[in-house]
Amino acid sequence: MTFSKTPFGLFFFLAMAVLSVTVVLKKWHFGLREEAFGDDAPERNRLLQQLQERHQELKQLYVTASEFMNSHLSVNDSVYYINGEMSAGNTVTNETEIGCEELAGMKAVDFLGSGYTKTVLKVALPQGLFVALKSVNHQGTDMRMCMQYFKDSQNCHKLVSFKLRKEIILLQRLQHPNIVQLKGQCQDSVLVGGITAILEQGMPLQMIQLLQSPWEERFRVCLGLVRLLQYLSQSPLGSVALLDFQPRQFVMVSGELKLTDLDDASIKEPACKEDSDCVLQFPLHNFTHRCSPSRICKGLNEMRNLYNAYRYFFTYLLPHQAPPLLKPLIHQIMNSTGGLKQSINETLIAFEEVLHLYQSGQHLQNLPPFITRDYAVLKGMRSVGNMEYRCWPSYNQQGCVLSVHSAKEAALICSSHPQCTSFSLSKEKTWTGRLLALFRSGFSHLVPDVNSAVYMRKVKASGAML
Repeated sequence: MTFSKTPFGLFFFLAMAVLSVTVVLKKWHFGLREEAFGDDAPERNRLLQQLQERHQELKQLYVTASEFMNSHLSVNDSVYYINGEMSAGNTVTNETEIGCEELAGMKAVDFLGSGYTKTVLKVALPQGLFVALKSVNHQGTDMRMCMQYFKDSQNCHKLVSFKLRKEIILLQRLQHPNIVQLKGQCQDSVLVGGITAILEQGMPLQMIQLLQSPWEERFRVCLGLVRLLQYLSQSPLGSVALLDFQPRQFVMVSGELKLTDLDDASIKEPACKEDSDCVLQFPLHNFTHRCSPSRICKGLNEMRNLYNAYRYFFTYLLPHQAPPLLKPLIHQIMNSTGGLKQSINETLIAFEEVLHLYQSGQHLQNLPPFITRDYAVLKGMRSVGNMEYRCWPSYNQQGCVLSVHSAKEAALICSSHPQCTSFSLSKEKTWTGRLLALFRSGFSHLVPDVNSAVYMRKVKASGAML
């Protein structure tokens, strides 16, 4: 009896046949997969190349930042690593940096906005603090486009998150009153779905609302912007350009303008061979800068920022309703920034001069010296009664509340309003230290108030009910 005719031999033969078929099928299956992956290999390589480029950009940013830190570190400072990447101790000036643990009991209370890359939520922390939580927008344009081309959710998330990582580094190194404060960060993917920046909470900038606000508040926004750009022109990281310079990149915090988006900032000035390489192109104006002996368009970042400030902010906020005696200085600022005739340092000096004149009241030196004689003053009193009129722009949309340097300026304003019969001054002041004056067309009665004084026009005082 042969081996093949035994039951064991028959079983062995069948087993070998099944094994052979299985090997052939597996080779065929994996061959198809290899062929399919081979077709996608260029796309995968592109994605990996982009990840490598972003990594190199962050690495260079770390190197630039660490060079500054090494020359400024104190004995209490330290350099540490997060997920294998360098970070720095004591770079955030908070008393206690917020991390993943503090976010465990967070409660989202408002949606502040979203863009191509990021989503921003207003969050209440367990200790009662409100912060802005900025994280990757998984439904944003950047993520959708990456998934459309590469179909790799894990690496697409890494690619899109690089902008937020870059922003966190910049917020750690660039600290200024007009840059939003980094309160902390979290990289716990389970808790927050990836890297998250924790920022001081501000309100999105509303240009229409700003246009309706008093000139003093609009000037404050422009002044804060100029101070910010002067800092960025010589920051610890070098000259910083805001490549995506739009009002949406800013928020308002307690009346102060603050930059909140830095992911498109550039800390390098363009290289050049000749002057024609240093060109700034805008819709209505082009500027050519000189190529320096070191083959760098030195100062081009500063010029870009300043002209964008002019066309997005100064044009709309600065000239309109400016105090008449300050208009010549405002016109000079508009002319110099619109033509890039002065540096950011010279522009800041001009703004500070306007502020000084406005705060000190020197622009009011030519007021009639005895204008307040037309008013009877009642100190320690406050007028009440709903007999107000509206003026624009007012600090109160339901009445006429304007800032004044003194009773003289308030008397001049009241005298220029036909419906004004009185005004009152309190100790409430604006950010410049100027007084707030309430102008009325009449009042029903007076009540004691040690912090207030009422001025009534004498020609109409007999008609008032005291």
